[in-house]
Amino acid sequence: MSARKIIIDTDPGQDDAVAILLALGSPEEIDLLGITTVAGNVPLARTQTNARITCEVAGRTEVKIHAGSDAPLERPLVTAEHVHGRSGLDGPELFDPTMPLQDQHGVDFIIDTLRAEAPGTVTLCPLGPLTNIAAAFRRAPDIIDRVMEIVMMGGAYFEVGNITPAAEFNIYVDPEAAREVFASGVTLTMMPLDVTHKALTTRARVEAFRNLGTRVGNFTAEMLDFFERFDVEKYGSEGGPLHDPCVIAYLIRPELFSGRHVNVEIEVTSPLTLGMTVADWWGVTDRAPNAMFMNEVDAEGFFTLLTERLGRL
Repeated sequence: MSARKIIIDTDPGQDDAVAILLALGSPEEIDLLGITTVAGNVPLARTQTNARITCEVAGRTEVKIHAGSDAPLERPLVTAEHVHGRSGLDGPELFDPTMPLQDQHGVDFIIDTLRAEAPGTVTLCPLGPLTNIAAAFRRAPDIIDRVMEIVMMGGAYFEVGNITPAAEFNIYVDPEAAREVFASGVTLTMMPLDVTHKALTTRARVEAFRNLGTRVGNFTAEMLDFFERFDVEKYGSEGGPLHDPCVIAYLIRPELFSGRHVNVEIEVTSPLTLGMTVADWWGVTDRAPNAMFMNEVDAEGFFTLLTERLGRL
């Protein structure tokens, strides 16, 4: 089989950076057409910088990186420096990247790429708020039917929220964008907190990255040393959840994950549950299923894959 063509849409974020590295280390399965960045974990100026830093650490300066939306569709931006640190990549010693940022806006890159590639051959991989994807669908509705699949990190149901009692961060930041994407009819697979909270960066798993003895291995371990502290304190778990790499791991080894095809609706009006992903897990409504909601992962297999692929870089 040929490698799957993907666009990563991201707001790095330590776990976003690990997802990018996993994609770069998996050329047999992943053909990375480009990276678009969005405001989310940190503002846009930082997310595009962090994407370039990540690619430079991997020695992949040819990757095309495009800055996209700097704010949600209809709301003020909410960020997460309290989790990711001021830079978004706190932990390792950072530097100013020298690889170029593309002139073209990220939303235009998504539109042009989907129009240029054969219909049904490009997978969109949003790792942050869905602003860029919804903006592209609004501006160019002809591309919606050309998308092969959206595989995304976002949402929660049984695990409830991580930014409010009801909402996961990526969806909460731009719930209107999420509502439009979930209603678009595109085949959609979601990696919610229900599955990512089962992929924990235990001490042994972080040390396995460090023991690679490479720049990428050390960079990853140092990021995760910082990143896990927030969730360990919050949840009392033995490590932090590694959310975003689940998206890329699914494309490489789908058998590592399982879930249920259900209807998921996005709450956009309630001040109490804004951004909640309301999953009809038990089929109690007549709403048609619109998302594969993953809730189980083979964590050992996931981290084995991650360590092996990062070891290639």
